[in-house]
Amino acid sequence: MLKEVHDIVIIGGGPAGLAAAVAARKAGVQDILILERDSSLGGILNQCIHNGFGLHTFKEELTGPEYASRYIAMVEEEKIPYRLNTMVIDINENREVTVISRENGMETIQAGAVILAMGCRERPRGALNIPGYRPAGIYSAGTAQRLMNIEGLSVGKEVVILGSGDIGLIMARRMTLEGAKVKVVAELMPYSGGLKRNIVQCLNDYGIPLKLSHTVVDIQGKERVTGITLAEVGPDRKPIPGTEEHYSCDTLLLSVGLIPENELTRGAGVEMNRVTSGPNVNDQLETSAEGIFACGNVLHVHDLVDYVSEEATLAGTNAAAYVQNRRSEGEAHPVTLKAENGIRYTVPQTIDMEHMNDKVVVRFRVADVYKDRYVSVYFDGERVAHRKKKVLAPGEMEQVILKKEELQKYPDLKEIVFCTEVE
Repeated sequence: MLKEVHDIVIIGGGPAGLAAAVAARKAGVQDILILERDSSLGGILNQCIHNGFGLHTFKEELTGPEYASRYIAMVEEEKIPYRLNTMVIDINENREVTVISRENGMETIQAGAVILAMGCRERPRGALNIPGYRPAGIYSAGTAQRLMNIEGLSVGKEVVILGSGDIGLIMARRMTLEGAKVKVVAELMPYSGGLKRNIVQCLNDYGIPLKLSHTVVDIQGKERVTGITLAEVGPDRKPIPGTEEHYSCDTLLLSVGLIPENELTRGAGVEMNRVTSGPNVNDQLETSAEGIFACGNVLHVHDLVDYVSEEATLAGTNAAAYVQNRRSEGEAHPVTLKAENGIRYTVPQTIDMEHMNDKVVVRFRVADVYKDRYVSVYFDGERVAHRKKKVLAPGEMEQVILKKEELQKYPDLKEIVFCTEVE
């Protein structure tokens, strides 16, 4: 049986996959295929009917479906083929992609380059170890969002939300607007995991209390949730006896973190990053498996879709250069990027000084809320950047731009360290 062959195969038709496809086509690659397991392109944006998207990319405020439709229109205009309802079940290091669909059954596609753009999923209740039965009325925030915004269903009338990630904050406002009473948003950590603007616009504007350093210690109800018990947690994140409070409710939403969707990536033998749960990549966004690139939430969880599109554009352009054999020849000069003292990780994790673009955007998140701290960059122990930030928070992604001309002043450079400093 003849194997189907394409220059670039993109796994995922959400914002990352669409932007990567458009960029690869603009870079001159004609033979591109997008594989999407859902019945439509656009990914998670289709259920994000609130605005706040596109301020960086399109210089205007759009809803999620509007943002997605702009990229879908570009894909249609460029006549880039895509397959819906098609599930990728395996990728190997030779870039053979095994897919399954109702129309074609199981088939193998040979790719010149693969772009991973599978996005992320929500952390489930099972990861939380909350005691109690398994009654109806417990949803992840994203599931509730889909049920309300796409299926048109009401999920509850009296709501408690555990976790203050962006989806949880947005759902607090969404449910309030639909007539539900959101009693409290509880957060295990001493800081919110969401963007500051979402705390203001989704909680403060509606008088919804946010309880930091609190968690759910019990769920009441057998058939349907009837209430929950909250307790304060200490610095060890364990509940403090005697701080319990009871809330009656019929719905508990969980917004307790996102996990990059990387089962396929691991199957391809790609080196993974313990902190991001995504693959390690170089400045071309290429993984440790040659010709396999990654971008968007499969690489690390982003706060703004605009940054997903920017990263995916880079991945698409570099995958195009790879299949066109346009990558510059010559000895590589790898430099390792390290995150220390309050910075949790960097993306990318390595840079090839010899073949890098004129500038590389390094994105990272901090480990805690810091006030009046400096973000510092060290080249082999010498401090080269030292920028003061009034507030650094884990919910907001930060970035530093490295310029090739600056790096070339250090011909023997081996390591770049990113850290926070008090002075």
